[in-house]
Amino acid sequence: MKFMKIGSKPDSIKTDGNNVRYVENELASDITVNVEGSRFCLHKFPLLSKCACLQKLLSSTDKTNTDEVDISGIPGGPTAFETCAKFCYGMTVTLSAYNVVATRCAAEYLGMHETVEKGNLIYKIDVFLNSSLFRSWKDSIIVLQTTKPFLPLSEDLKLISLCIDAIASKACVDVSHVEWSYTYNRKKLGEENSGADQIRTREVPNDWWVEDLCELEIDFYKRVIMNIKTKGILGGEVIGEALKAYGYRRLSGFNKGVMEQGDLMKHKTVIETLVWLLPDEKDSVSCGFLLKLLKAVNMLNSGEMVKEQLIKRIGQQLEEASVAELLIKSHQGNETLYDVDLVKKIVLEFMTRDQNSEIEIQDDEDKFEVQEIKKFPGILSEASKLMVAKLIDSYLTEIAKDPNLSASKFIDLAEVVSSISRPAHDGLYRAIDMYLKEHAGITKGEKKKMCKLMDCRKLSVEACMHAVQNDRLPLRVVVQVLFFEQVRAAASSGSSTPDLPKGMIRELRSCGTYGSSRSVPTVMEDEWDAVATEEEMRALKSEIAALKLQEESGRKSMDRATVTALSKVKSLIKSKKIFGKKLQLHSKGGEKSNGGGGGGSDSSESLGSMNADEEAAKTGTPSRNLTRRVSVS
Repeated sequence: MKFMKIGSKPDSIKTDGNNVRYVENELASDITVNVEGSRFCLHKFPLLSKCACLQKLLSSTDKTNTDEVDISGIPGGPTAFETCAKFCYGMTVTLSAYNVVATRCAAEYLGMHETVEKGNLIYKIDVFLNSSLFRSWKDSIIVLQTTKPFLPLSEDLKLISLCIDAIASKACVDVSHVEWSYTYNRKKLGEENSGADQIRTREVPNDWWVEDLCELEIDFYKRVIMNIKTKGILGGEVIGEALKAYGYRRLSGFNKGVMEQGDLMKHKTVIETLVWLLPDEKDSVSCGFLLKLLKAVNMLNSGEMVKEQLIKRIGQQLEEASVAELLIKSHQGNETLYDVDLVKKIVLEFMTRDQNSEIEIQDDEDKFEVQEIKKFPGILSEASKLMVAKLIDSYLTEIAKDPNLSASKFIDLAEVVSSISRPAHDGLYRAIDMYLKEHAGITKGEKKKMCKLMDCRKLSVEACMHAVQNDRLPLRVVVQVLFFEQVRAAASSGSSTPDLPKGMIRELRSCGTYGSSRSVPTVMEDEWDAVATEEEMRALKSEIAALKLQEESGRKSMDRATVTALSKVKSLIKSKKIFGKKLQLHSKGGEKSNGGGGGGSDSSESLGSMNADEEAAKTGTPSRNLTRRVSVS
């Protein structure tokens, strides 16, 4: 720290212990100065020769024949006035970064300008500031911190603006020219030499200055960062690192995604300022930091404009987020544990990135050119889309545990990313299964709409094995999983798909839309979408072994397993009384619509033909009637 000594005489101002201070010399005092309860018994000549304010005050007191003045409004109080008084007497005064602002403001109050006397105190302080303190990194920060108690005078004297410009200029200096000390504790810097008798060196990082600035209050910090950004020398990543460090330092619990008790209004100001200072560059700050800001904004109930700005920024780099970072707690009083609507807005912003372009009209020598300028680089890559789809699948799995989460919120969020093609739907299956497990009371319609989100053809073997044994899934889904697992087993073994009627394949492959477009009686649809009973699930589980052996058995055994599984499905459906009377009614309806002819749909099979199919299944011979019957949905 730098300092300056002014004067050469020894300090001879004493105190009597009753807030009375006096100069110890042979001459009696002839003026009394009152400063905030302290009395200074001094001499007119040294004071009046340098202080225009005291000259004016004494000229007015002469009319009242008193030699006592009151200057309780002087900045810095008794301490600052004593420093100025010592200067007037020629006593030694030591100025440093800690007291220079108070002394400068007090000297301004007393009118200690060059017009009163050459080499006056104000001139000496200004020289000290410009030639020494403003050239020192840490001294400039200390000086800036000490200006706040003397507002607005310190602002009027341009002390604040000079400090800010000095700090910003230092921060923008090329790192090869940084030769002063600074604070840097966030990372361990590599040391090139480790020998005991060798000099250890380390490279100065680009963000060497960010920790020291964390000592500033938010209003000064904002002005310093704005000045740095205006110079246009440092990149957005360095600015972003500075904002991150400030947030972690000034906000208790911010690094953990919580806001501890304290001055909530102050916390709110800090958060909103950090958001306002965010650099425009996309990768200037991490998605995790942005999500922590959003959590804080949500907890502090900041303005919608700040929230929307963060949602937009997060949506531009959502692929970088993790599930834990997306778990944003809801406001108190909300039913759900997490703010699902907020995450949905972020995902919608991500999905619109392909449309983030604008038209700019430029005037080029009286010629207008229309150029398309991307706000952020590139159209969404397939890798980014896939990462976000997996992220949301995992997020859905977590929020599915919330007993108050409605099925509509779950489905709405899942549908936002449903257009993203992903090779596997295991993550989505886990989310759906978790929701069904925690919300056993949802309606059949909600369960049907939820399962409609999943493509059974994109489940892994492990997921298929689990789904077939999952008694929470509708029977339709279980059958679809069985069918497509057998088709996949056939393909992997080099065999062809079992010879099934086109109608049945069309029905079973409709898992993406979860149903047939053909008209089916509502009661039949209810049975088909119902959850299988325990007895029926045991019967389906008995077919799993056949699925596992298909790859080893070849085409013949594959067909046999297929027919056996489909026969089991037939018996399950029959046990639910879908066929028989209900199917006969449907068949009659079909005959009426076809003029009584034999052109009914595949779903209009009689119970007798089904029995014949059972015999065919026992002999291992595929039956056309069997497969036609199962195609009903």
